[in-house]
Amino acid sequence: MLPDPETPICSAKGCRSAAVWVLAWNNPKLHTPERRKTWLACEEHREHLSQFLGVRGFLKDVVLLADWEQREA
Repeated sequence: MLPDPETPICSAKGCRSAAVWVLAWNNPKLHTPERRKTWLACEEHREHLSQFLGVRGFLKDVVLLADWEQREA
């Protein structure tokens, strides 16, 4: 079953699952230290996406989507 169109979905290629996590990252060669880009992840892809960003030194934080939204409000 697909999530509601208003529901954020996982950033993993081909995944249509509802996002649960926010992976905050930046590429130090392109972004200022305080800049944060985000990927969204479902439970299944959180570890894979975190590792992808982590081995490149890009991953800065992994936060529950609900907490991220609350922090941004």
